[in-house]
Amino acid sequence: MTEATTYSISELAAEFDLTTRSIRFYEDQQLLAPTRRGQTRIYSRQDRVQLKLILRGKRLGFSLLEIKELFDLWDATSGGSEKQLRLLHAKIAERKVALQLQQQDIKLWQLELDNAQQRCEEALLALQQ
Repeated sequence: MTEATTYSISELAAEFDLTTRSIRFYEDQQLLAPTRRGQTRIYSRQDRVQLKLILRGKRLGFSLLEIKELFDLWDATSGGSEKQLRLLHAKIAERKVALQLQQQDIKLWQLELDNAQQRCEEALLALQQ
């Protein structure tokens, strides 16, 4: 692959198993900025990498606003990279805390469901006797 490699919206959609509408939505949210040749969108290698990062961020539970915030911090300087990494580190820590709280909630719900199920089974046995 050369530096001049470009992609159409259809190629990226197929590669990442997305709809073209999703990719256009990311563009509307200013997460992607392809060049245009008339009405045709031309995506660069950088656009492809950004799309990959958007999808990774979503899998990690980040909102599009958080992903955009991380993209906006990026520049080619080490200072820009450090700011971005520090923010990402903080966002990951926040997400981990939120997931731990969700895990605790899920355990409580499972206990409540187990108890409710047991009461139902006991009531059904009592009705059969």
